[in-house]
Amino acid sequence: MLLSHSDIMQTIDMIAQQHLDIRTITMGITLLDCADPNPRDCANKIYDKICRCAQNLVPTGRRIEKELGIPIVNKRISVTPMALVAGACQTEDFAPFAVAMDRAGKECGVDFIGGFSALVQKGMTSGDRRLIASIPEALATTDIVCSSVNVGSTKAGINMDAVKRMGEVIKQTAALTADRGGMGCAKLVVFCNAVEDNPFMAGAFHGVGEPETVINVGVSGPGVVYHALQACKGQPLDVVAETIKKTAFHITRMGQLVAQEASKRLNVPFGVVDLSLAPTPAVGDSVARILEAMGLETCGGHGTTAALALLNDAVKKGGVMASSSVGGLSGAFIPVSEDEGMIAAASSGVLTLDKLEAMTCVCSVGLDMIAVPGDTPAATLSAIIADEAAIGMVNSKTTAVRLIPAVGKQVGDMVEFGGLLGEAPVMPVHPQSAEAFVARGGRIPAPMQSLKN
Repeated sequence: MLLSHSDIMQTIDMIAQQHLDIRTITMGITLLDCADPNPRDCANKIYDKICRCAQNLVPTGRRIEKELGIPIVNKRISVTPMALVAGACQTEDFAPFAVAMDRAGKECGVDFIGGFSALVQKGMTSGDRRLIASIPEALATTDIVCSSVNVGSTKAGINMDAVKRMGEVIKQTAALTADRGGMGCAKLVVFCNAVEDNPFMAGAFHGVGEPETVINVGVSGPGVVYHALQACKGQPLDVVAETIKKTAFHITRMGQLVAQEASKRLNVPFGVVDLSLAPTPAVGDSVARILEAMGLETCGGHGTTAALALLNDAVKKGGVMASSSVGGLSGAFIPVSEDEGMIAAASSGVLTLDKLEAMTCVCSVGLDMIAVPGDTPAATLSAIIADEAAIGMVNSKTTAVRLIPAVGKQVGDMVEFGGLLGEAPVMPVHPQSAEAFVARGGRIPAPMQSLKN
C-alpha cells in the first residue's frame, strides 16, 4: 500500500507526540519435542530449544526499531503450556522448568517469557496439578517468567476445583513475593476462554494448534486515540466511533508492517496482529482518559460501560481492515496499575471492583492488575475469579483475572511495581464470605450456547 506524504507525517507525529508504539514482538515456540521423563534432561532441552529458536529475536527487533523509527517496547517469548511439556517427568516439582525458561529468556535478552501454564477448563491431569502447585515457587524464584491457568470455557463450563485452587495459589504467590509488593501475582493470570495466539503477558502461551515457531505482534496507541478525539468534541457518538475506527486502522497498519518485517527477517511464519489498546502509566497513554474524552467526568461513573463498548467495537472494526490476520485478544485493556487514568479513578473511589467487572463484559480480558488487601481470604479471590469466568463463559469471550493481594497493606495504600506494570491503589473487596460456595467444587456446566455443532 502506497503511503502519502501526509500519512507518513501523521504517523511520525503519532510516534513522537502521542505515545504510539509496538507494545511487543512475541515469538511463539513449541516445546512438545522437549518432553522427557528425566527432569534434568527435559529442562536442558527446554533451555536449548528456546535459545536456538529465539537467539536473533531481540537483535532483529532492535534493527527494525532503528530502521523504521517505530518504538518496540518489549520483545517476548511464549512457549507450549509447560504442563503439557513436563507432564511425563518423574518429579513433583516443576519450578526447575520455570528456571530453565528464565535462564533461556535472559540469554536471548527478552523482557518476558510466558507459558508456565496449564489448561484445566474440564479437569486436571497429574501434570496440571503438579504445575499449579509449583506456580508460587516458580514465580518467586524467577524474574521474567509469566504463568497462566485456563479454568473455564464456553464449551466446557467452569472447573470450580481449579478456581478454588487458584485462589490459594494467588495467596501463596503473594506471600512468597511480599518483599516485592506481590510481584509474582503480577505475572500470574487466570483465564476463561484463553486464546492460543496472545502476544501479551502475563497470559501468552504457544497453543498446540500453532506452528513450530511464529511471530505475533501486539500494538498499542491509547494516546493516539485520545488525541484524535480532541477533534470531535461535542460531536455525536457515531462520529466518535468513526474517528476511533480510522485511528485504529492507522495503528494496526503499523503493527502489520512490523510483523511482516520481523517474520521475513527471522524466517518465522507471521501469526497475528493483536490490535488491543494497551495503556501505560505514562500521562497521555490511558484508556480511562479516552472514555473521559467522550464526555464522562470520571472513568467508573455511570456511562462508562457504554463508552467502553463503543471504544472496543470501533477498535476491532478499524483494526481488522488493516491486517491480513488479526487475533490474540484485540480490544481495549483496562489494567488498573498500568493506566494513569484508571489509577486516578480507583484512588478517588469512583472506579470500583464491581464497576470494573461490569466493564469487562464489553472489553478485552478482565479484572487486570488489581491490588486488594493482603488479608483477603483465598475463597474471596476464587469467587472473584468465578464471577469473571462466568462472564467469559456465557458471553463466549476471553476473560481473565490478575489480582495482587498486597501483603501488609489495606484499602487506600499504594503498591509499586515499576516499569509498564506501574502502581496500584489497594481496592476494597466485599467482606461477605464465599467460603461455602467455593468449597463445593465440582464444575459449573457449559451454557446452552456451547451446543453449536
